[in-house]
Amino acid sequence: MKPAALLLGLTLGNLTLNAAACDEQAADYKTCIAQQYRQPVAQWPAPQVDADVQWQEMAALPAHAPAPPENPFSEAKAALGKQLFNDPKLSRSGQIACASCHEADMAFADGRRVSFGHDRQSGRRNAPSLVMSGYSPALFWDGRGGTLEQQAMHPIIDPVEMAFDIPQLLERLNADAAYREQFGQVFGPGPITTEHTAQALATFQRTLVSATRNTAFEQLLRGRPQRMSDEQLYGLHLFRTKARCMNCHFGPALSDEQFHNVGLSYYGRKYEDLGRYEVTRKPEDVGAFRTPSLRLVMKTAPWMHNGLFVNMEGTLAFYNMGMPRPRPNAQQADDPLFPRTSDRLKALNMDRDELRALRSFLDTL
Repeated sequence: MKPAALLLGLTLGNLTLNAAACDEQAADYKTCIAQQYRQPVAQWPAPQVDADVQWQEMAALPAHAPAPPENPFSEAKAALGKQLFNDPKLSRSGQIACASCHEADMAFADGRRVSFGHDRQSGRRNAPSLVMSGYSPALFWDGRGGTLEQQAMHPIIDPVEMAFDIPQLLERLNADAAYREQFGQVFGPGPITTEHTAQALATFQRTLVSATRNTAFEQLLRGRPQRMSDEQLYGLHLFRTKARCMNCHFGPALSDEQFHNVGLSYYGRKYEDLGRYEVTRKPEDVGAFRTPSLRLVMKTAPWMHNGLFVNMEGTLAFYNMGMPRPRPNAQQADDPLFPRTSDRLKALNMDRDELRALRSFLDTL
């Protein structure tokens, strides 16, 4: 039997590498696999995804997320947005800022199961990381927010979150001479408007991708694999193949930006959340939530829309078994809204070493 590493010589130049060239029975199998992922991304082994998945290859991130033509990027606008994001003046109490629930050192999440808002009220859902929000066409867990510009005012006027109203917000901002000057420099003369406030906040959020710049995974995508161990690269291979992660987590953002039911709607029980259905009213959307980006995922615990998953090993164990598949009780037998776990989720039968490698890879994101 040829050593697995020798077989790697079959893949040179611009050819896509083939994981089958590595002998699973060889002692150096993981090393052989890892070596394939130390090559340029274009030469990596193809992922194993379902036939109907319109996947994109993983890719390095730009300095900021793409900006729409109606809100072109500028450093001055991003700086204004950063100031607004961190300013509690945007809340009714003057005590809560956007940054209160989206902290920079937690990948712009907040580390709580659910966030505290106005008068210490608890929110319904876990605060998602904003690092990749510039890549999402439909924001919030249920997609109700639309683009960054469209969603910017939602938390400000939400009675549980910042509990303000737009006229009072604009009055407060326009009464601030420093803000009037900054808005004038960015947008030109005239009063501060809702549109300009939303555009500034959105522009700042598009810069948050820079938080990933120094991760080992981002460096790998930029052609610098030195910080990735063999085990972590083997975990990347599993992510793209046996673990089935890349059916939903792909492209630069590591998200398909779709809505899936992962069996955690708690339908008819404590923690019930109907998810996307609350926006669309379509029965097939009951219990479906937006696929979150996995960039910086290990900084964003606890996980899932309800923040009930506090341990990554336990989270991976749930995915390994195919996630929960609730069955209707006698009273729910004919319920047209009873949710169904996505067929994308299947039992994986990964062993302990494979789960450890996959977990190790997640550390690099």
